Amino acid sequence: MSRIRAVFHDPDGSRYGIPTYWWHGAPAGYATRRQLRAAGLRPAGQPVAAQILWRGVGGIRAAYLYRVDLARPKRTATPAQLRAVRAALTARKTCPTCRTVQPYCIPRSLGECVDCAPGGPR
Repeated sequence: MSRIRAVFHDPDGSRYGIPTYWWHGAPAGYATRRQLRAAGLRPAGQPVAAQILWRGVGGIRAAYLYRVDLARPKRTATPAQLRAVRAALTARKTCPTCRTVQPYCIPRSLGECVDCAPGGPR
């Protein structure tokens, strides 16, 4: 084991407070939030079970790990939530000046569609 890896090897948590492993050194049964999401799971309110530390750009980086056996399936959006998201996206695409629904989100810097904005094509 290299010295860099040995610095971050603390499986009992005596040095860092929680079990700590090096990059690609965590045992099976732990996953990050992204790994859980890719598997269709969520942490479900469980505390951080372990961490991975490595040297990266800007210093020491950390990734928190959760136990896979305590994770629960992701919740699906209700039809009302999906309607609300659809309505919000439609509002972002509707020009307040000409009231047309554009195929893109209206830039907040302009406040209106590119056709209605000053200096736009007319």
